[in-house]
Amino acid sequence: MMLDVDNIHGYYGKSHILQGVSLTIREGETVTLLGRNGAGKSTTLKSIAGVVTPQGSVRFKGVDLARLPPHKIAARGVCFVPEHRGIFRLLSVEENLRLGARKDSPWQLVDIYRIFPRLKERRANGGGQLSGGEQQMLAIGRALMNHPRLLMLDEPVEGLAPVIVEEIVAQLKLIRQAGVAILLVEQNLEVCMQLADRHYIIEQGRIVYEGTNDAFIADESIKDRYLGVGVV
Repeated sequence: MMLDVDNIHGYYGKSHILQGVSLTIREGETVTLLGRNGAGKSTTLKSIAGVVTPQGSVRFKGVDLARLPPHKIAARGVCFVPEHRGIFRLLSVEENLRLGARKDSPWQLVDIYRIFPRLKERRANGGGQLSGGEQQMLAIGRALMNHPRLLMLDEPVEGLAPVIVEEIVAQLKLIRQAGVAILLVEQNLEVCMQLADRHYIIEQGRIVYEGTNDAFIADESIKDRYLGVGVV
């Protein structure tokens, strides 16, 4: 097992957000974490990445990450792209990318420009001059240059035009084919069902559902009960 999260609890001050979350990810697998707003999805990703210090066990390739600082977790190949993307607005596209570069990464600058030709066109532009979709591409590209074994994405297509969503989904499929495991938090269920091998649903800080993509697609009652949506 690549990632084994076992019974983690997470707090913001006195607020008990995560109440015993457990999930697993295998090598090369794409897994989604679904749920309503405030359910604990982002906090789970932050706990794995070390941004929030969890109680419980977060084992990655057999090593417990739960007490490591974020930069050491990232150095082990757990790369987190937060919802706000975290790019440097005053630096150019290329400067942003080079900040994440590691010599041992199979993803170098030329690879990022091949995957995201839009970034090559805008490489001299500041991060703050990019559209939302371009900023998301930049955030993913920078994470790839950090040699991820696990890529965690928080709402990567939120608020983006459908044509940009299609472009990002296509590139995530390529990243998956290259063997990178992905943990995805995303409200767009169509995107989730295109990408994922398995799905988890979190509600009020607890995992309430786990199933394969086929089982999830077939079960309308689960979507209605926990997500409040029906998918045609």
